[in-house]
Amino acid sequence: MTLNNEEDLLRLKEIGRICANALQAMGEALEPGITTAELDAIGRKVLEDAGARSAPELCYQFPGATCISVNEEIAHGIPGSRIIRAGDLVNIDVSAEKDGIFADTGASFPVPPVSAAIDRLCRDGKRAMWVGLKQVRPDQSLAAIGNAIGDFARKNRYSLVTNLASHGIGRSLHEEPKEIATWPDPSERRRMTDGMVFTVEPFLSMGADWAESGDKDDWTLYSEPRAPTVQYEHTVVVTRGGPLVVTLPG
Repeated sequence: MTLNNEEDLLRLKEIGRICANALQAMGEALEPGITTAELDAIGRKVLEDAGARSAPELCYQFPGATCISVNEEIAHGIPGSRIIRAGDLVNIDVSAEKDGIFADTGASFPVPPVSAAIDRLCRDGKRAMWVGLKQVRPDQSLAAIGNAIGDFARKNRYSLVTNLASHGIGRSLHEEPKEIATWPDPSERRRMTDGMVFTVEPFLSMGADWAESGDKDDWTLYSEPRAPTVQYEHTVVVTRGGPLVVTLPG
């Protein structure tokens, strides 16, 4: 999607804010004893009360309004009976549609008490995302995002999962520009244009470099090799003034 009118921008900002509000509400409710299904119900209510529809359900018949991945799960976890416990590392991914426009956001939450290393991983996961977002501007190479995040990861002794990429978004959940690497990709030659809409969502890890499916279900992805991994995600618009992040609560 490339924005070319104010109406589309306002609609994108609205659905971005709705997704961010759902993520915030779920993060605030996260505590030992809650199940992932109960957490998902909180996100669903925020979306539906605002007139939005869950994108995973709408587009892929995903069995939940949001994706909730715990510990060894790093993406596409199905909400269910799993009970959140102290020390867990929980990733929540919220994407939704309203009035034909989609937005996508996500974050990882440590459930105290956790080690200093996990606290640092979460803090650095956010930093890695913003390092990528700061590369967003017209006529910049899309490769600059992955190059900057890759430099950050290397300097701080982390790995990056290299088969879960950022993506274009707007009139559908996944659209052009497809598969934007959040790791160094020498083959990337595309450039950002004014008004382009996409996500920035690095998966920063303490050792994993791949996401693989397991035998639990057809959706959940696991770190390979198994290692603590976090993901932080915003939907962003390329503007002449730099990145315009639309997935902020309000």
